[in-house]
Amino acid sequence: MASLVTEIPAAPSVDAAIRFAKRLSLETDCWDVHESLKSGAPDFVLLDVRGPAAYARGHVPGALNLPHGKINERRMADWPEGTLFVVYCAGPHCNGADRAGLRLARIGRPVKLMIGGVMGWIDEGFALEIES
Repeated sequence: MASLVTEIPAAPSVDAAIRFAKRLSLETDCWDVHESLKSGAPDFVLLDVRGPAAYARGHVPGALNLPHGKINERRMADWPEGTLFVVYCAGPHCNGADRAGLRLARIGRPVKLMIGGVMGWIDEGFALEIES
């Protein structure tokens, strides 16, 4: 008798590879962002897309605050074409990072979502920076 795990067969490996590669092209995680920032030369711009008050209470060190509603072509012209943006918000209960990702994609900017957001960052044991 099949278990709840195996009652629906796994996808063929080629289908799984396509799905996971697609997902990784859209997302990154807190650990990878932390390691890249730690290198001192990240190859992306990290955007905290929450409001200024939430950003001031605690954000990923090195992140710039740009609320998702303020993302537009004129504002993004501060960065060269092809710049990769990594966006995050409060966590899995917040869709601000998805909104930011959609805005960036619609204006032709490369973007990845940092899964977990601030909550994921804290769960990994990483410190937040607090504005004074």
